[in-house]
Amino acid sequence: MSRNSDLRDATYVGLRTDGTRILRPKSPHLQVYDMLQITSGMSIGSRITGCAWTVGLLLMVWWLAAAASGPAAFANVQWFMSSFLGMLVLFGLSAAAWFHTLAGLRHLAWDFGYGCDMPAVHRTGRIVLIATAVMTVLTWLVAIIAWA
Repeated sequence: MSRNSDLRDATYVGLRTDGTRILRPKSPHLQVYDMLQITSGMSIGSRITGCAWTVGLLLMVWWLAAAASGPAAFANVQWFMSSFLGMLVLFGLSAAAWFHTLAGLRHLAWDFGYGCDMPAVHRTGRIVLIATAVMTVLTWLVAIIAWA
């Protein structure tokens, strides 16, 4: 019997139903993904936009807490949100919101068994990217028109 050079490899040993020993597959990490493939890019993008929602949640909590604290605190939050950096963050969050929502609808279609073949996966990936850009710009156009 050979010795494992890495003790963590022991956690990947499993048994088949007939009792023979096998090595379980190891989950790939970022270095094995080809970022130029739309499938990898969309998967990682969905995870990143999900994390971006955490930033948006923190901003919303800050805004609500400032609104409850009084006019001075609320004015500080409004100043930040209307600054160039604040607008850039809000624009990024709206793009993340659209991407995450549209990618989630794509996954929902997959859950029902639609669009699982590779040509459809590539086509819907491109649709999500284009729709994200269009919907983000439309959202900001409507916001600017309503604000003016």
